[in-house]
Amino acid sequence: MTDRVIDPTDAALLLALAEHPRSTAVALAETTGLARSTVHSRLNRLESEVLADPLRRVDPASVGLPLTAFIFAHVTQQKLSQLPESLARIPEVVEVFGVSGDWDLLIRVAAADADDLYRVADLVLSTPGIERTSTVLAMKHMMPYRTQPLIERVRAR
Repeated sequence: MTDRVIDPTDAALLLALAEHPRSTAVALAETTGLARSTVHSRLNRLESEVLADPLRRVDPASVGLPLTAFIFAHVTQQKLSQLPESLARIPEVVEVFGVSGDWDLLIRVAAADADDLYRVADLVLSTPGIERTSTVLAMKHMMPYRTQPLIERVRAR
């Protein structure tokens, strides 16, 4: 996460990149009307401070893991800081969020099928510091991750 807030110029660049992800700095300069040096320096800063995933997101289904599930976990508070590193050792764990409410963590996992999900959920539950879990299966991906509407708001300022 970053403390950096984008401005309308950054927003214009990000929206142009979203529309044409393989654009060069020269093409982005032409599209946005900015100087090439401005585009280049802004892109470098955005890549290091703002863009959360400079690598393209790979759909787990493309590596044989079409099932997505979310595991809610209660944790031993004294071990909370160690859990992200421990959970990262499980390849099927694709994201972990600290959450408020009845649970401490929300863990997104990928699995091949129901039997594989059972195995993955068991690995999560057996991680030191995890006290209790509840698993929900994603039945359908109804809306992809998106930030363009948020960026549009910044550009409109």
